[in-house]
Amino acid sequence: MKLRDQMPELDGGTDWLNSRPLEKKDIIGDKPTLIHFWSVSCDSCKKDMPKVNTFRDAYSDELNIIAVHMPRSESDLNLDQIRSVAKEQEISQPIIIDTEHKLTNAFRTRYVPAYYLFDHEGKLRHFQGGNGGGINMLRKRINRVLG
Repeated sequence: MKLRDQMPELDGGTDWLNSRPLEKKDIIGDKPTLIHFWSVSCDSCKKDMPKVNTFRDAYSDELNIIAVHMPRSESDLNLDQIRSVAKEQEISQPIIIDTEHKLTNAFRTRYVPAYYLFDHEGKLRHFQGGNGGGINMLRKRINRVLG
């Protein structure tokens, strides 16, 4: 995705955790949205998740946060394991299980963790992918979009 691209539709997930299935129209126009891709087999995702949860809690009235579980291998497809890791990582925001990679392909995600920040109109304002400790940069971009 390129900056200013419109958020893809949120359909294609095989399961939803912590929420009823949401559509793009349910969140666009309301407030900015952070969509983060993660996987149960991703150590960097697990390391960054407490920081994502901090955003969720600190910006609960100002920012939608949606997690997308992107399986990286056959072993990442176990729904019970995904539920267990989500509970262990205290992921209470909506989680889309992307077993068939429909969202992964729509967002053109190649690796996890990946973070897509959209403004309230659904335009991509910031993308960040891979590990490398860029959570502070993500925080700055969130504050700028909330501005």
